[in-house]
Amino acid sequence: MPRIAHIAILAAEPAKLAEFYQTAFGFKEVARSGEDGDAIYVSDGHINLALLPARNRREGIFHFGIQVEDVKGAAATALAAGATGGKAELPRDGRFAETFVLDPVGTRVDLSQGWKV
Repeated sequence: MPRIAHIAILAAEPAKLAEFYQTAFGFKEVARSGEDGDAIYVSDGHINLALLPARNRREGIFHFGIQVEDVKGAAATALAAGATGGKAELPRDGRFAETFVLDPVGTRVDLSQGWKV
C-alpha cells in the first residue's frame, strides 16, 4: 500500500532547521546531499524530512513523497486520475528510483520505491 515517505521543506538555512528538529523532537540525521551537503535529511524513524536550501524560493513545504511498489505504474495511474506530467525519467545519482507528478491543484507529489528513514 502506498504511504507518505517524505516531506520536503525549503529553508534559507537548512542546517539550523535540522538542528531545530533534532533538538525539539529528537529526529536523527540520516543523509546529506547537494552542493556542500547543504540538503539535510532528518527522520523520526517513519517519515523523512528533506530540508532543502531555498535558493531564492519561498521557504516552507515544497512537496511530499509517496512510497510505492512500482514508480512508473503509480505515475501512470496518477496521470489517468487527473495528475499532470512531471519528470518522466528516473534519476540515477544514488537516490532511490524517484519521479514526480503534479496533483490537480499543482502540488508536487514525488513517487519513489523507498526513502531513508
